[in-house]
Amino acid sequence: MSRYRLSVTRQKWPINGSFRISRGSKRYAEVVYVEITYGDFKGCGEAVPYARYGETTKSVIHQIKDISPAIEQGLTRLELVKTMPPGAARNAIDAALWDLEAKSLNQPAALLANIEQVPPVLTCYTISLNTAEKMAEAALQAQYHPLLKLKLGAGLKEDRAAMLAVRRALPQHRLVIDANEGWTEDTLFPLMDTAYECGIELIEQPLPVSRDEILRDLDPMLPICADESFHTIDDLEEIAEKYQAINIKTDKTGGLTHALAVHIAARNLGLKIMVGCMVGTSLAMAPAFLLSADADWVDLDGPLLLQKDRPFGLSAHNGILTPPERELWG
Repeated sequence: MSRYRLSVTRQKWPINGSFRISRGSKRYAEVVYVEITYGDFKGCGEAVPYARYGETTKSVIHQIKDISPAIEQGLTRLELVKTMPPGAARNAIDAALWDLEAKSLNQPAALLANIEQVPPVLTCYTISLNTAEKMAEAALQAQYHPLLKLKLGAGLKEDRAAMLAVRRALPQHRLVIDANEGWTEDTLFPLMDTAYECGIELIEQPLPVSRDEILRDLDPMLPICADESFHTIDDLEEIAEKYQAINIKTDKTGGLTHALAVHIAARNLGLKIMVGCMVGTSLAMAPAFLLSADADWVDLDGPLLLQKDRPFGLSAHNGILTPPERELWG
């Protein structure tokens, strides 16, 4: 009789205020939590279903329950990548298997991934989409974070005003922007000019996935990062013809196992890397943290946006994140 056991639950974690992007807003993070036990050892994982990719907590839990018998018979992480499609369901299981292996072997997950050190890193801190005035106020309130990410996508006039207002409020801060597919072919170049004028250092996913062909072979004044346009290693060669950077999220790659391969392949293609997240707890950030040491930008502020986090979670001081304790993961 197998000693592996899998359980899965849905959890809600309230957000401080609300989190708003071009596609809408939410007031809590809805996550899927997985535990896999083997004898006296327990591995945990968290994933965030994303409606943009057709996922719900119900559909993700259904996927996990469907493969649960195989997991309980000892399906490995490498076998999991070949068995399940990428997405939140695979990510939650993959993370739990990493954690279980680390705890059962009494070795850090970083060591198992052949990563020598996972140092503290500077993270982006997100300023939600709002009016220019309110975004500037929010940026001032968060000015102890040296690197801010502005959510845009409200329109040409509104996005231009927001960038200018935040830059006036914080003339020396590092800024990146994320339109979440909210720009158009008509607004792209005027807003890129404003971004350049404001000293923005990265533009993330300006155009809808179906309309990003205009970016092919473009030589932009500042790098453009693929988020919604990029998912797995199979996308990279096409992405490299349109974008200068990618946002690696374990919920998109379907876990750390595949994300590690993506990271290597992206570097080989000369792409810059952002390590990103959905809004979730430190348990969701922990696997991605292993990728952060060799990233050009880190955006793992999800737990900082919540009213509370899990015990032993990551800590933050002046924008610098320290990895979670191994009691939480890895």
